[in-house]
Amino acid sequence: MIPNDPMILLSWLNTKLRDEYGSLAALCEDQELDEEELKAKLAAIGFSYDAERNRFF
Repeated sequence: MIPNDPMILLSWLNTKLRDEYGSLAALCEDQELDEEELKAKLAAIGFSYDAERNRFF
């Protein structure tokens, strides 16, 4: 289960991306998550995914 709070979700995602996954697509596939839904949730609080850096900022 992923965190519901957007700020905690941001931290959780960036930690997973840094430590376990080479891309958001790989994380979403493995965790069975909707990539666009995650991007939209974090965009609502001002963050976007940078594929080159493999993190949200």
